[in-house]
Amino acid sequence: MASTNNNVFTSDLSTSDFWLLMDKGWMPLGLVLGNSVYSMGVVGGLGSSLKGMAKGEVPQITELMYNARELALGRMKDEATKLGADGVVEVKLSVIPMGSWMEVTAIGTAVKYVGAKDSSSAKQGSATKPTIVLPLDK
Repeated sequence: MASTNNNVFTSDLSTSDFWLLMDKGWMPLGLVLGNSVYSMGVVGGLGSSLKGMAKGEVPQITELMYNARELALGRMKDEATKLGADGVVEVKLSVIPMGSWMEVTAIGTAVKYVGAKDSSSAKQGSATKPTIVLPLDK
């Protein structure tokens, strides 16, 4: 797919989401990603082992996870800003524990508001909304 200014972009939007965004005046700019790999360290490992025997939250691990998440989201937002985006949609966040390490990844589609389509100014006979045409012949 290409935007109205002929820039090619990547996205993980569904077709429906893409058309809904376009209909409301939002142009996808590209896929943006932020990643953080955090070490829980010796203290985190010992704390989680001891707390695991007694049950309950391990506040140090929770705080590390929040910090890793904020880093990943911040890096994703930085990528969106570099593209000139007004926001990011369809954000997916994954947290993968890997022993004493934790990987947090944030991925979404950067979008920019370009203005809603005005059907009153459309030329007679031209389509005001995008349409999908599926050929029926094989």
